[in-house]
Amino acid sequence: MITIKRYAAIDIGSNAMRLLVSNIVEQEGKDAQFNKSSLVRVPIRLGQDVFTVGEISDENIERMIDAMKAYKLLMKVHKVEHYKACATSAMREADNNRDIVEIIQREADIHIDIIDGKKEAAIIASSDLKEYIATDKTYLYVDVGGGSTEFSLFSNGKIIASKSFKNGTVRMLNNMVNEVVWVEIEKWIKLNTTPFEDITMIGSGGNINKLFKMTGKQQDKPLTYLGLNAQYAMLNKMTYDERISELGLNPDRADVIIPATKIYLNAMKWSGARHLYVPKIGLSDGIVKAMYYGRI
Repeated sequence: MITIKRYAAIDIGSNAMRLLVSNIVEQEGKDAQFNKSSLVRVPIRLGQDVFTVGEISDENIERMIDAMKAYKLLMKVHKVEHYKACATSAMREADNNRDIVEIIQREADIHIDIIDGKKEAAIIASSDLKEYIATDKTYLYVDVGGGSTEFSLFSNGKIIASKSFKNGTVRMLNNMVNEVVWVEIEKWIKLNTTPFEDITMIGSGGNINKLFKMTGKQQDKPLTYLGLNAQYAMLNKMTYDERISELGLNPDRADVIIPATKIYLNAMKWSGARHLYVPKIGLSDGIVKAMYYGRI
């Protein structure tokens, strides 16, 4: 006898908003299974507003309202029992974030939690990582977003350190990440990974998923530093239009994929990681699991 519950997570990021609907299969004597039922992504680049002028524009507020109304209807159609909407870097820093939370609550009947970088990293780390982390190895988990990047170090199956940095793809596109931030990231990675001999990296986020898909590798096979660096060189040689027309990238992916690749490459170089695994996990997956297990 099995029981199926339906949970949903809304991830309001700096580059896009996502709705994940998950079927949770419960069976006596077995661990709960989390199966994706639906994933809807809307490319509303909130970070472009916030990181340049300090607040989210009226146009994007209207787009957010429309998206949230659509998400509300989709959750109703899917018969979602519980949901959580979490906003990250862009909403954290927007001067008008509290006004937007009230507007979305009033217009779409969806409550938004604005979470800090530490909580974001913790939620992401609580997703499905146990399936990929061996208890006798050390892993650096890197999640690159539009406004921030979250780093978590795991050793012997436990989290050792976690840190969020204001370095994301949309910030980099707008030349808003100075050398000091890069130095801080390098110092943190080296400080926390040096005690360990062999580091394996795990990456999450839309850009690394796309880069992995472009290689045609099987899901359990890793990317290498040399392979990722070759992709970076290839992407850099192409124009924005060529990345869309020849590689089939979405317009909102064709520009951010280059700065994202740079972050992953630097993380591999500074940690000494030779392999990068790309499981299909992210903040929305972590939100669903955290809700189910009562962590948020």
